[in-house]
Amino acid sequence: MSDYYEIRHTVGFEETNLVGNVYYVNYVRWQGRCREMFLKEKAPAVLEEVRHDLKLFTLKVECEFFAEITAFDELSIRLRLEELTSTQVQFAFDYVHLHPDGERLVARGRQRIACMRGPNTATVPSRVPEQLREALAPYATSAVNGKGA
Repeated sequence: MSDYYEIRHTVGFEETNLVGNVYYVNYVRWQGRCREMFLKEKAPAVLEEVRHDLKLFTLKVECEFFAEITAFDELSIRLRLEELTSTQVQFAFDYVHLHPDGERLVARGRQRIACMRGPNTATVPSRVPEQLREALAPYATSAVNGKGA
């Protein structure tokens, strides 16, 4: 497997439900946070384009759950590039519980975005910015690199 971009997170009480496990919507929030921090750290010029006319539309979000986590669990949210087309990017996310006894995959997610430009009433598809393509290259899965299925 290729490298991944990672953010760390400690689960808080406010992210759990009445039963005490993490409420599912937080996994989607963490995907967004990971994507935002990736852009901030690895592709700041893309954020500058977003301030002008680039729009990153989220087309699809999904998450599959394997195990529960609770308040004060330490997590690693790991982003990889799963697919890259001329106008769209698909990210894969692994949610890994970091425990003294070892790491455990607790969920896996995906997020597909489209790059668009233009005024809000007339947006059109736009090429994925070159700086974003370059920033994502080290995090591509083997399938994107042409080594996988």
